Amino acid sequence: MKKDIAEIKFNNQNHPKSYFDIVRIEELLNRKLDHNIGENHLVKFYIIFFVYEGQGYHTIDFTDYNYTEGTVLLIRKDQIHKFFKSPNVKGYLLVFTEEFIIGHLNRMEALKSMQLFNDSLSFPKIKFNSQEEFSDFTVLIKHLESEYQNKDDFSIGITRSVLHIVITKLFRIKSRAGGFVQRNKYMIQFLEFQNLVEKDCFKSRKVQYYASQMGISSKTVNNIVKSIVHNSAKEFIDEVVILQIKRLLISTDHSIKEIAYNTGFSDPTNFYKYFKKFTGSSPEVFRQAH
Repeated sequence: MKKDIAEIKFNNQNHPKSYFDIVRIEELLNRKLDHNIGENHLVKFYIIFFVYEGQGYHTIDFTDYNYTEGTVLLIRKDQIHKFFKSPNVKGYLLVFTEEFIIGHLNRMEALKSMQLFNDSLSFPKIKFNSQEEFSDFTVLIKHLESEYQNKDDFSIGITRSVLHIVITKLFRIKSRAGGFVQRNKYMIQFLEFQNLVEKDCFKSRKVQYYASQMGISSKTVNNIVKSIVHNSAKEFIDEVVILQIKRLLISTDHSIKEIAYNTGFSDPTNFYKYFKKFTGSSPEVFRQAH
């Protein structure tokens, strides 16, 4: 029987109340853990994956991303990812929860920081545009590591501030490359819609359901979604549903029929057709491939 996927919660034994940790990638790849990081696992925190030497691959939500020197990968809470062991890779994982960010910033600034990890808004991979940009970022990360190891009364506050600078710099790089949605009057409403869809996508795949929840018309919801991600609201809902189905196929040993019923399909045949329409493969083939 297939084992349920590992769900990894934040656990920093050195600073249990900090909600932040910094780990060298090369150390993690050789560390003995209670789960296999080379297999799919779901994380309940945010990760900034920064490589300053070497190359390899990393999988985020069933997509493989190659990385080289000067690459940053962004992994958000509740995503499934896995490592490929690369003997020559060196870098850092910045690991933290919402509490670490929210505890330092006002609501709007914290919301903006979390948008960096929103894979619906931007690509999860960042490559530095120049050697100077890469060098400056490396110095910042090493300063963050040094400050974090101080463990005095001021270190956590300074660590929060430096992490905020790291996130803001990544925003700048994405914005300059055209890889991030610029300020938009609909952003707050889009994030509300996204949150509702991710929570209730198995209850309803209809735009009207979410429009009613938000107290606006279906047409307004469509306008909001198109202005941010350039897809219709229905296309966005279907993307979320398919991703959640993929996670269930990989993370549980439930039968295909069980998953069909659990995801809101009254007829497994319709579930098969729906999944194949958007992925090009059957649920069984996708499960076997991953």
